[in-house]
Amino acid sequence: MPLPARTGPVLALVGATLFWAGNYVLGAVAVREMSPVSLTALRWALAAVPLVVIAQVVERPDWRAVLRTWPRQVVLALLGMVGYALFVYTALQHTSSVNASLVNALNPALIALLGAAVARRAPSRRAVAGMLVGLLGVVVVLTGGRLGALTSLELNVGDLLMVGAIVVWSVYTVGGRGLAGVPPIASTAVQAVIAAVVMAPFAATGHVHWPAGRDATVALVVIAVLPSVGSYLLWNLALRRVPPAEAGSYLNLITVFTVLISAATGYALGAAQVVGGVLVLGGVLLVRERPAGGRAPRPGAAAASDPAGRVAGHAGETLRDVRPAGDVPGVPADGRRGD
Repeated sequence: MPLPARTGPVLALVGATLFWAGNYVLGAVAVREMSPVSLTALRWALAAVPLVVIAQVVERPDWRAVLRTWPRQVVLALLGMVGYALFVYTALQHTSSVNASLVNALNPALIALLGAAVARRAPSRRAVAGMLVGLLGVVVVLTGGRLGALTSLELNVGDLLMVGAIVVWSVYTVGGRGLAGVPPIASTAVQAVIAAVVMAPFAATGHVHWPAGRDATVALVVIAVLPSVGSYLLWNLALRRVPPAEAGSYLNLITVFTVLISAATGYALGAAQVVGGVLVLGGVLLVRERPAGGRAPRPGAAAASDPAGRVAGHAGETLRDVRPAGDVPGVPADGRRGD
């Protein structure tokens, strides 16, 4: 019996989020031996060429037209591929991959509110309530359930760095709305090349080192192949058959997969992480408003972000259904993904 027509796109979305979750787990392994600068530089140096090749094969873009958008591409690369990655990998030196993914889960709500601010429209009461519930969840994770830590400033620096990461990713996601019409994989490839070039001076001055240990080497290569290349390809292929807003709902699986992978490898979840995670995901569901009549938007009708963090959709549309990534990652509003 043939598989249902939607099975392929659904499996692609699940695979993309699974790979992005791996960025958190493997990133924590890599930074035991590598600096965040080395990991960021080598990740995009290894991923840039495959992304360019895949963009050419899948999209056959007009590269001249893509390169004419270089000023915005540079800004997005600095934010989403360099800045976000440095924040995340530095955070993973001080906190667990589970905590990092839980804080990152607040990103969709923050993007929705930031998008509303940019569009100069007041967010709904439901969206504000969702943001507050999600923020409470992040506070629970940050303090380990000891809210008194807020007054004594006994907070984990890694968790605070993840807050910085989601702010950077939110700006990156909303800023990507100006790239309507640019093929998403091609745009991701250009940004990866820019990120590799930006990080090249660090390599030239001896600040980038290939890991000596086997575990870190394997983690680096897998991060360069699966979260950096595989996830983007699967995500964009799925968007050809699945509405962006619907696809965005799968981004919550990043946190779920990160927790499951960590638990399977011996990580013991604390009560504060469970409670905080439920609150964060609940807040995301509240922020996610539905169109009038309760029907899901048709393909291409609304923006939705991927985990790496870029938004899928079209410039000029509302961010009502925007949800991030992670590496995530999200992707700019034209459908690309970049964590």
